[in-house]
Amino acid sequence: MTARIEKIVTHGVFRLDGGEWEVDNNIWLIGNDSDVLVVDAAHDAAAIAAAAGGRRVVAIVCTHAHNDHIDAAPELARRTGAPIMLHPDDRMLWDQTHPDRAPDRELVAGDCLTVAGVDLWVLHTPGHSPGAICLYAPSLKALFSGDTLFHGGPGATGRSYSDFGTIIASIRDRLLTLPADTTVHTGHGDTTTIAAESPDLPIWITRGH
Repeated sequence: MTARIEKIVTHGVFRLDGGEWEVDNNIWLIGNDSDVLVVDAAHDAAAIAAAAGGRRVVAIVCTHAHNDHIDAAPELARRTGAPIMLHPDDRMLWDQTHPDRAPDRELVAGDCLTVAGVDLWVLHTPGHSPGAICLYAPSLKALFSGDTLFHGGPGATGRSYSDFGTIIASIRDRLLTLPADTTVHTGHGDTTTIAAESPDLPIWITRGH
């Protein structure tokens, strides 16, 4: 069975540093007719479980632990039995949303997750948050970038636990070195490619965001 990438969009509220913003989140499902992996369980566990259908959910991967990317993770784990995976450097953010429920497994750079015959490599890309990660699937020519890289630039770095210089280094050294035809599946907004974003790195550095 050929692996495929599916997307659903959910709506909710991002909360950090005392502020609240309404957001739409992209949830990515990678798998086939029997198995699927979920990237970022945002806002609506029921909708994500419905998208998974009767397939076995092998993992719930959190690209980072801002509440809008993890708020539905425990409920989705309860519904599916899937483990929640998070980089340990974002545990303090996780605990702000889920103080009574720990992630099930730590993700670190170089880990490889497999679903439907597809290898997904964990890239540690701090900056938007200390434990931000991306998943790279060479066989699909796909990067799941969370809030590290968007169409038009890097993720926001104006709030707690973020740093602009760090996210620029992550993008320059770990993402823009990927093949140019890699499709970037982002945590919010439109999909892009490495080729489309690479030329604008100097612009982002000059503008500072």
